[in-house]
Formats: sequence, structure tokens, C-alpha cells
Amino acid sequence: MGIIAWILIGLLAGFIAKALMPGKDPGGIIVTMLIGIAGGLLGGWLGKVIFGVDSIDGFFDLSTWIAAIIGSIILLALYRLVAGNRRHHRHA
Repeated sequence: MGIIAWILIGLLAGFIAKALMPGKDPGGIIVTMLIGIAGGLLGGWLGKVIFGVDSIDGFFDLSTWIAAIIGSIILLALYRLVAGNRRHHRHA
């Protein structure tokens, strides 16, 4: 898949991850989109490392989308944890 396809999958995966994990994010929509792009790559890499499968088969394959969404959820949760802790320490 090309870089444009990865960006598109990442943007949509970030949007889906945000919908599955509602709540206030420390960043805005741009941060969520960047997390989605990175999450798509992370999900594909984790699929290869943990399960030994090529989860990045193609744009319309379900495994590609599942891997991208799971990766985005992981990164969004980590971002909320880190950014939320940083914000609490400033006010304390």
C-alpha cells in the first residue's frame, strides 16, 4: 500500500478509536489524526510480531482495519495517560 493509503487508513482509524473511547482528549483533532496514523503502523507491526500474520494485506482487507484501529486505541490510551498526568502535575 502507498503512503496516501496509510494516511487515509490512519485518519479513519484515529476517528474510530476516538469514537470507541469517548472523553476529553488533551490534544485536538490534529493530534487524534496523527495518533491514528501512527496507530495504524503500530497495529500492523504488532500483528506481525505477536501473531506472525501479515495484517497489512490491502486497503479493503478487514485485518488491515482491525490492526489499525487496535493500534490507534493503544496509542490514544497511552497519550491520554501521559498527557493527563502531565496536566495534573502542572496544577499541583
